Amino acid sequence: ARRKRSSTSVVYDSDDSEGSDILVRKVFSKRRCIMDADESSEEQQPDGTCPAESVSASRKQKMLAKLKELVRQRAARRSCRSANCEDSNSEVSIEEELLCRLPLTPSEGSETDSGSMKDFVVEEDSDDDDIDNMEHVKHENQPHQKQPNPSNNELLARHIPQLSRCDHYVHFKRIVKAFLINAIDGTFLSSLYAGTRQKRYAQDMLLSFHYLDDRFIQPRLENLICRSRWKDRYKERVDCYPDVRISLKNTKNMSCQACEMKRSCRFNVLLSGRLYNSKTLEVDDFMSDDKQVLKVGVVCANRTRVYHSLKHFKYKLYMDCSSVAELDGVEDEPVKDTVERLFSHLEESGWIQKRYNDLEDYMEDADNFQEEK
Repeated sequence: ARRKRSSTSVVYDSDDSEGSDILVRKVFSKRRCIMDADESSEEQQPDGTCPAESVSASRKQKMLAKLKELVRQRAARRSCRSANCEDSNSEVSIEEELLCRLPLTPSEGSETDSGSMKDFVVEEDSDDDDIDNMEHVKHENQPHQKQPNPSNNELLARHIPQLSRCDHYVHFKRIVKAFLINAIDGTFLSSLYAGTRQKRYAQDMLLSFHYLDDRFIQPRLENLICRSRWKDRYKERVDCYPDVRISLKNTKNMSCQACEMKRSCRFNVLLSGRLYNSKTLEVDDFMSDDKQVLKVGVVCANRTRVYHSLKHFKYKLYMDCSSVAELDGVEDEPVKDTVERLFSHLEESGWIQKRYNDLEDYMEDADNFQEEK
């Protein structure tokens, strides 16, 4: 086998104190010395321009590029999940938060983890929680930043008023004002439902009418009918006549004229009044003096009272508003000024609140009415 020549070197070791040169042989070990590339570079570059700094900077740039790509992916995913609008600088703020966690020099981290991304990259399953935490820290560190954008509900209320939430009493006051306008200008409701009035106040009133009919009245009327044994003919009669009088008479064992069941009938239901349009409230003078008298049992009598009060509440409210406008007596005043003056008077006197309380009582009676056995 070929012998490997040992590595030797000859140097002169000068000693000024002795004044002589002595030849010295240095023998290096045959064992190989494994040296770090950064350390060998530092030994070869003692002048201060260390290549380790450029290597570290290059490594940071690669980390930064990967982090930016990760942040963009997270921001895109969060924007798809969340319905709220994010600020335009949220991505930059998250990047700055991540950059604050980067090691300044390789010596600050461990030797085995300094070049790894696992200290900075979060797994996909938990990325939302970490970003939320970073946003919380970002808002704490930036107290003077402008407030976030309005919520979705506020945006909907501003741009799509039909979808906005509104207090029940606010809807009711709009309806009273609409009735006052129609009491002075008889074409207001018909033009409102025809769609010719497009101003904001008119659209709000139309929304309130739909709210009253579809949310307050109609579901309860349907519930009262579904839980009863009324015949369709009796229901149609109660729907057509806006006035009712229920009186106690002599008891008679017979078929109830509401449910056609054998009952001990002791109540007379007197139906009268003119037929009217349920939306525009315009009356029909055909057979205006017609009346109907029906003999019913106690349960059907009570159900008739509750059902009729809720069914014709809107018409009764309009008739009351018309009476207020007729009794005003002020002439040569713009319609808008008259309506505002009458409305303010009714509100201050508690008249509107009382009518709203009546509506709540009717709805409560309908909700609590028992199912017919």
